[in-house]
Amino acid sequence: MRSEWGRSGLGAGVQGVHLNGSVPLKSAEEVFRTVAGILGPWLRRIPDGETGVRSGWISWQTPFLTACPALEQREAHVPYSRGGPISLREGASGSDVHFEELGYAAAAAQSYPVFKELKAAGVIPRRCRFQVSLPTPLATVTAFIRQQDRSAVEPAYEQRILEELGEITASIQHTELAVQWDTAIEFAILEKVMPAHFEDARDGVLVRLRRLGDLVPEDVELGYHLCYGDAGHRHFKEPEDAGLLVEVANDICASLGRPVNWVHLPVPRERADPAYFAPLGESRLDPETELYLGLVHLTDGAEGARQRMKTALQVVPGFGVATECGLGRRPPETIPDLLRLHAQVAAPLTAERLPPQ
Repeated sequence: MRSEWGRSGLGAGVQGVHLNGSVPLKSAEEVFRTVAGILGPWLRRIPDGETGVRSGWISWQTPFLTACPALEQREAHVPYSRGGPISLREGASGSDVHFEELGYAAAAAQSYPVFKELKAAGVIPRRCRFQVSLPTPLATVTAFIRQQDRSAVEPAYEQRILEELGEITASIQHTELAVQWDTAIEFAILEKVMPAHFEDARDGVLVRLRRLGDLVPEDVELGYHLCYGDAGHRHFKEPEDAGLLVEVANDICASLGRPVNWVHLPVPRERADPAYFAPLGESRLDPETELYLGLVHLTDGAEGARQRMKTALQVVPGFGVATECGLGRRPPETIPDLLRLHAQVAAPLTAERLPPQ
């Protein structure tokens, strides 16, 4: 498709598009074909869309958690509540908590062959990697486990999700794979919207994010989706500015023993003002780390996105575009127009910014 970039008046500072994960179409194949058909020249990575039961981010984890005999669910899950609905059974301890499966490795094993087949057929560009988005263990445990039981459950959940990461990286060629850690509940903790089950909230969050990144093999691409939530298309708290997001991104990039290939930061729809973007001037991302700003909103279209882009370009020389979060809570019929909107406001990837074929 033809981009409207030449008429945007924004220069060459905005290239490429990032999809955070969920794309609510019928199947992984439909996601791959739709996304590649509309945004192929703009993308470095394509997720499988987290279709079906996975479209609600971590909401589908409940049956995997309650399959553990040491845990029980006593009430319904309420997003961003201060207490989780699942608890240790009476008499159980952390040593009794084990998870046989979380579903992420199985989902990747099902959708990657489709990706590979469509790539071989030329539907998906050769440069694009298969993107697997994973929740941080802290996110799932904080959302679902009763606060007083989180310290007992988190090690077992982290162990299992890292085992599934190992299964994914063992079964998919590393040069074909990109792994993203979805980081949202961490900001609820840092913003004091949700309680931490550890003493030093900032240090506890950052230590966990560093550990997860370092456990992704270096020849697998690594990214972080930093987020303020999207339940009901609302943040759990409106960020005052991008300062906390930049602080976390800087720490990750400075602390990991491997490169970070991309970082995604949200931009609220109401914020096109310089104050929101000013902290980006303190960004210390490595030169090879791609920055994506989640400033595309269907509600105010290309005009709103361009206003936010103009303000951002006063602080940072370049970035790619995205939505604030995944697309899973949107009506499927709106997805093609939303994908085309990304193409309207960003330039396709140029040769010097493309990975090798």
